[in-house]
Amino acid sequence: MSKNPPLMNSSFSPSAPGGPPGLALLQALRPEQWVKNLVVLAALLFGQRLLDQEAVLRGLLALAIFCSLSGCVYLLNDLRDIEKDRLHPAKRQRPLAAGRLAPLTAWIAASLLGAGGLAASLLLPPGFSWCAAGYLALNLAYSFGLKNIVILDILAVAGGFVLRAVAGAEAIPVSFSNWLVLCTLLLALFMVAGKRRQELTLLEAEAAGHRASLEDYSIAFLDQLITVVLAATVVGYSLYALSSEVAGRLHTRAMPWTVPFVLYGIFRYLYLIHHRKEGGNPTRILFTDRPLLIDVVLWVAAVAVILYLA
Repeated sequence: MSKNPPLMNSSFSPSAPGGPPGLALLQALRPEQWVKNLVVLAALLFGQRLLDQEAVLRGLLALAIFCSLSGCVYLLNDLRDIEKDRLHPAKRQRPLAAGRLAPLTAWIAASLLGAGGLAASLLLPPGFSWCAAGYLALNLAYSFGLKNIVILDILAVAGGFVLRAVAGAEAIPVSFSNWLVLCTLLLALFMVAGKRRQELTLLEAEAAGHRASLEDYSIAFLDQLITVVLAATVVGYSLYALSSEVAGRLHTRAMPWTVPFVLYGIFRYLYLIHHRKEGGNPTRILFTDRPLLIDVVLWVAAVAVILYLA
């Protein structure tokens, strides 16, 4: 008998609204997921602009804008999936599904966050504004259709990470390299495929009832996909670190020393997927798995030392 909680529960009914409504709204915005938006600051680090005060301020504004836009997306997604979330063993606790946040409040907040984020994006260069608008459009397309189409759902989520990275470069502004796009895309695909695998494992036979695309996935297919993307990620980052063109642009040949950190981080995440049965929430894993968190901190520190002190 499966140890996983049943997806269907006829005795469940949303709890009556209670507690501070502001707290419920904040929870619905999923601030713990905003760490994904730190990708926006990648251009600051790799573009060697961390010591440029104006660039830092632009980067922080870009980060705030993407947090606003992602909050809008989370609210709209939960509004659309409120009934399905009530049948999910974990998502049923979300404020909208649990009845702690009124749908009208969520609609108003989503509208303000989306419109406010797009308006604020006009304070930065046009390239950033286009990226911000593209990110919002892509996520709306994902929430209202792409999430149910096999493979396209994974590519759409990964595309959101690429848009974040490119937007960060446009905000400063600094020219972004194809390596930034490639490595961001591959790493995002790796994490999203791991998340789909965890969803399929957790929900088992009722997975399709929660997300239509899961009916077309299988553990075997996702394992093959993860293997291919993992290999491409390792090769892609290694080629970036060893590239003479990159060495000339960054004025250092020490980037290969960061490759071991990337290898350990990817292998550790793969270990967590297969042996700890995790991977459903990459953000939570980052903050709860101490070896992985230490590795990421050391990688960032190594890159900073190489680019700014070496």
